[in-house]
Amino acid sequence: MKAFISCKVLDFPGGKVVFSPEMRFLSESPSVYSQCYRVLDDNGQLISHSNFVPVSEEVAVKMYSNMVTLQTLDTIFYEAQRQGRISFYVTSIGEEAINIASAAALTSDDIVFPQYREPGVLLWRGFTLQEFANQCFGNKADYGKGRQMPIHYGSNKLNYFTVASTIATQIPHAVGAAYSLKMDKKDACAVTYFGDGGTSEGDFHAAMNFAAVTESPVIFICRNNGWAISTPTSDQFRSDGIAVRGQAYGVRSIRVDGNDALAMYSAVHSARQMAVNEHRPILIEAVTYRVGHHSTSDDSTKYRPANEIEWWRMARDPVTRFRMWIEINGWWGSEAESQLRSSIRSQLLHAIQIAERAEKPPVNDLFTDVYDYIPSNLREQEKLLKETINRHPKDYPADVPI
Repeated sequence: MKAFISCKVLDFPGGKVVFSPEMRFLSESPSVYSQCYRVLDDNGQLISHSNFVPVSEEVAVKMYSNMVTLQTLDTIFYEAQRQGRISFYVTSIGEEAINIASAAALTSDDIVFPQYREPGVLLWRGFTLQEFANQCFGNKADYGKGRQMPIHYGSNKLNYFTVASTIATQIPHAVGAAYSLKMDKKDACAVTYFGDGGTSEGDFHAAMNFAAVTESPVIFICRNNGWAISTPTSDQFRSDGIAVRGQAYGVRSIRVDGNDALAMYSAVHSARQMAVNEHRPILIEAVTYRVGHHSTSDDSTKYRPANEIEWWRMARDPVTRFRMWIEINGWWGSEAESQLRSSIRSQLLHAIQIAERAEKPPVNDLFTDVYDYIPSNLREQEKLLKETINRHPKDYPADVPI
């Protein structure tokens, strides 16, 4: 017994315990803050001695083109909502680099579990402007058959699970999918995106622990943009950001400048290699700023200063920074810029015209795709709904087939 008490290291089912005669509490805050990985400065110049994954001219130009496309998509669809042509919209303005750079570093076999601010991942994978428009207008060509709010995209073909508004529910789903990929010995990983507000949900903590214990190949990408709608991070947590939480769960982590496309690409590329080859979860905290309002239902100037928003829009824009880098490399110029923006705007406006005029899904689609055989209670509801529409036709959209 005496020998047991005097030993300095104890092995027990919970791990190794190192004994010490000194009573010392762990500090509630670190003496040194976690570093933030960055490759490009605000002027698009490579920071000396940068360690990053090389990007070819072809990939870099595609990344930039997709970032501009996403920016244009957001601007036009936001305007369409303000005109009353669609009911709702969420932009990714200020977070384009996180979207596109992370998508570029993944493979098409990797399964994506998004939040609602990652349409750029779909764009990179080949989702067309027409498909985006069909979903936002909820027409018959929409894969969700008009049953989802605008921007709740999904594509089985592109391994992109349908967006759910419920915060953080996608995070444990991603871990389950990753564990399945591991069991099936697939050369792929799962990737899930969420905001800083999502880390305040229990789903995040359960998923992190689940992933660590099962050693599942999943990449957690947190967009720490400082605000959970109107709640600042100072009212959410006291930790040094998000990345430090990974260590507590036994998850390898990194903090990255989310407005630096080259840094995001390098971090996700490396994270994917570790996740797939070593069967381990990786947490990436992408530090960024939500330049747009939370959604079209929000006015962010009510809780944050307008000059702060404008500073991030002008001085820290990820699209401008990446453009400067590809221009320095001689891969881009003003003529290509003008042609790209003009072409995208023209294509998108055309897609919107088609989507807006397209036939709507029939009412009975509200009751399908859940049960193999529709139960009697739902058949009764469908009958009552159709009777109500026929009695009060002016109270229901005339373009929805009964």
